[in-house]
Amino acid sequence: MSTAAASSTNKWLVTIAGMAGAIAMVLSSTIANVAVPTVMGAFGVGQDQAQWLATGFVATMVASQLLSAWFARALGVRGAFIVVNAVFFAGTAIAVFSPTIETLILGRVLQGFSAGVVQPMIMALIFSQFPPERRGQAMGIHGMGIQIAPMLGPMIGGMVIDTLGWREIFLVPVPICVVALFLGMLYLPGREERGALPRFDWLGYSLLVATLVTLLFAGANGQRFGWDSNAIVLMVLIGLTTGTAFVWLQLRSASPLLDFSLFKTPQFTAAVIVGFVFGLGNFASNYLIPVTVQHVQGFTPFLSGLLLVPAGVIVIAGTSIFGRVADALPAHLMVICGLLLFALGNYFMSGADANTTFAAFAVMIIVARCGMALIIPSLAASALRALTAEQVHRGSGTLNFIRQLGGSCGVTALVVFIEQRT
Repeated sequence: MSTAAASSTNKWLVTIAGMAGAIAMVLSSTIANVAVPTVMGAFGVGQDQAQWLATGFVATMVASQLLSAWFARALGVRGAFIVVNAVFFAGTAIAVFSPTIETLILGRVLQGFSAGVVQPMIMALIFSQFPPERRGQAMGIHGMGIQIAPMLGPMIGGMVIDTLGWREIFLVPVPICVVALFLGMLYLPGREERGALPRFDWLGYSLLVATLVTLLFAGANGQRFGWDSNAIVLMVLIGLTTGTAFVWLQLRSASPLLDFSLFKTPQFTAAVIVGFVFGLGNFASNYLIPVTVQHVQGFTPFLSGLLLVPAGVIVIAGTSIFGRVADALPAHLMVICGLLLFALGNYFMSGADANTTFAAFAVMIIVARCGMALIIPSLAASALRALTAEQVHRGSGTLNFIRQLGGSCGVTALVVFIEQRT
């Protein structure tokens, strides 16, 4: 085999190994959404506690995004991949055997940690495997793989709940993780740098975690404790204080967790802002759809998951196509069109009621997901293309961090809205 052929083969093996791990992690994030009503009944809890199955996962995923670059430098992509898979397996075991809602949330938190480290690391790895003129296609491949999980996760989860039970849904990603771990040990790159481990801003990271925990806790529990209660006011004050300290520290750090110098690039900054808004709406809708159709339409968990499949098929095909288009057309035009479609689909869904049919709901979701297919590859390619090679890994971590932060805020805000209306 020629050197060029070997390099091409290795590029695809690396991509497959990385995508298998990313798919398993994203699968674990969406598969639990269809279980929320069942878990509420099993533990006798309300929406304000059950939503932590999603919020706990996403919030931890947000925080661990910023560990991704350090893990990759400290352990190499291969070593980091092995460690986060081990953490994911531990979280899965805790979730499966959880005796209380609190231990179940702990398991979800560990799973979220793994997902947060893996996703930007794999995005940057795949991006680096392709030449500049094909990186839009690379992000299309990444986006296509990421969309497989939201398509299959809720349907498989619903089927498992209907036939076995809600605990077994957490075992579904395990076989994919095992395959990904095997491939990763063979094909993912090891640590390039030798010597001492790279420095990490643990103080800054602690401030960030404190900010996320306190503000999300305040947002999720304000309705229950009262927005002007001492506990909520204290959480908000702590969150604002630690958040301000985090930003101040990052601006003065030689090796910041969140590199604010990236925001000097207007194209990257614009992509990050759009990513936050998109993440807010995307995660909120992913949480709301299964819960709504089970409570209002009376769908079974399986039907609520099946509802997402037609849109998922279209998105998978569309993301690959639009990834190629992203290399030829202005990214901002594709992102604008995608946001309009996404908003239109969600607007249609806002008018759904108990009489809305399965087919009508599926069409509304298809419209919104077509928007996602336009946004995902265009946004990532546009953001990372504006950075230097040395900035790409930090840039991918920052982009994912902001998008997932929008997601955690979206789910929390949605649950507050639901609690106020019920």
